[in-house]
Amino acid sequence: MRRAILLAVWLTVVATAAATQAGIQKAPRSKGFVVLGHAAASGGYSADVVGERHYAYLSSRKGEAQNDCPAQGVRVYDLANPRRLRHIATFARIPGTWTEKTIVRRVHTAGFDGVLAVTSVQACTNGFGGFVLYDVTDPAKPKRLALVRTEPRGSHEIWLASARGHAWVYTAEAAAEFAAVPDSFGFHIFDVSRPGAPAEVGGWSACRDLHECSPLTQTDPANDRRVLVHSVITNAAATRAYLSYWSLGTMILDISDPARPRYLGRTARGQGNAHSAWLLPGEKTLLETHETLRGRPVVWNVADPAHPVRLATVRLPYRLAPGGLFSGRLPLSDSVHDPKVVGRRAYFSWYGQGVALFDVANPRTPRFVARFRPPPGPDAHGLLCPGETCTAVWGVFPMPRYVLASDMITGLWVLKAPSK
Repeated sequence: MRRAILLAVWLTVVATAAATQAGIQKAPRSKGFVVLGHAAASGGYSADVVGERHYAYLSSRKGEAQNDCPAQGVRVYDLANPRRLRHIATFARIPGTWTEKTIVRRVHTAGFDGVLAVTSVQACTNGFGGFVLYDVTDPAKPKRLALVRTEPRGSHEIWLASARGHAWVYTAEAAAEFAAVPDSFGFHIFDVSRPGAPAEVGGWSACRDLHECSPLTQTDPANDRRVLVHSVITNAAATRAYLSYWSLGTMILDISDPARPRYLGRTARGQGNAHSAWLLPGEKTLLETHETLRGRPVVWNVADPAHPVRLATVRLPYRLAPGGLFSGRLPLSDSVHDPKVVGRRAYFSWYGQGVALFDVANPRTPRFVARFRPPPGPDAHGLLCPGETCTAVWGVFPMPRYVLASDMITGLWVLKAPSK
């Protein structure tokens, strides 16, 4: 018996040492989630994360100060052994910019056959803004294919879709739309079937096409009435686009002909600050998130895009608290950020609350399953909790074997989701 106890103690010590070598320092307890790996990704804020094959692509963001612009680009990690993550490449390090959103897709067109990555590019001051395309068929050796400037500003968020023998990039430039400048708007469509020579083919504006425009003055900071495209996704066939249009809700467009997007309908404004969206399997139900004080996800039936029907608001259990408070410019520690869905499971990156997992088999009654909250880290870049520590999960991306999460301060986390 004594030998058995000593053996158990020794195995525990070895396991702890192995976890420490893998970069997991005091992995937090999480009801259901298991931490497999961690990469600190120091040097500035991390941003969104996306996975493809057994690779993770970690984007980056600038700090609060104008000169806090480390231009970290996109870091690529090999997940073959998630307990020993390997940083194998970095791309899109463009001086004077930050690159917070990357989409990676397998693309097969007459002009390209491989894995394509598109990354949004925004200027820290008055520099370049737009997007950049890379061939990441071999992720260890990314090859830049094109650098595209977008107007009126760089792409804030971005989407990439491939269908019908074509590939398209859709920009969301978060540029406020005003009636006085009807041709200044943020949603543009580029044909990237030949990614070395992208061509703009279409676009759409709520201000220009629906006469829904930003007010000339913003009198109430708590009631942001700007009209702008924050994010965009499409359905699998790239025939419909869902534009998170900030103060207007989610706009639904027919983009079967990319040169002539056609308005179909929109969700109600609700909480405002419509930030991101994701479709459930079957593409008749939409998750919509709101980046605002105590912002919560909303579930919509969009089978009839002209008349979306609200089904539910997704709420965390009251007992769950965020990891520290955001005392900086963005009071979003208890706000949801982005949604993702695989099967009946919805994953939310929820800033200070971490990663929240819900069962949405019945979209009218989402059921909380589990949460993973990374340990709070010190904010050295002034945007979130300056001089203090906090958790700030920006992105989540479920893969067949793992769930990826990006915390702005503590970097990349590789998780195993709870059993179904």
